[in-house]
Amino acid sequence: MEARAYLKYARISPRKVQIVLDLIRKQPVDKAMAILKNTPKAACEDLQKLLKSAMANAENNHNMDVSRLYVAQCFVSPGPILKRIRPRAQGRAFRVLKRTSHVTLVLMEQE
Repeated sequence: MEARAYLKYARISPRKVQIVLDLIRKQPVDKAMAILKNTPKAACEDLQKLLKSAMANAENNHNMDVSRLYVAQCFVSPGPILKRIRPRAQGRAFRVLKRTSHVTLVLMEQE
């Protein structure tokens, strides 16, 4: 039995999210939450909300014991890219790519 939570269209680059997800993969949820609270990365705030949501899904939808949960899987995939234009010298224009992310978090109970 597993509980999932999704974060879609997060306005942060998938590379930045991946760094933080590598820290919490295969960790118990209480330790993962502590890691997210004490890591000074931009993605931590969104991932903290996502982890809380996954824990609530596990408890309310699947009747799982929250104290025995761990992060079984977590991965990020790129979402749509917002293309913007930045004016440059001599009438030129450079393209700015504002990347988005889709994050998936899967919690399971330890045996």
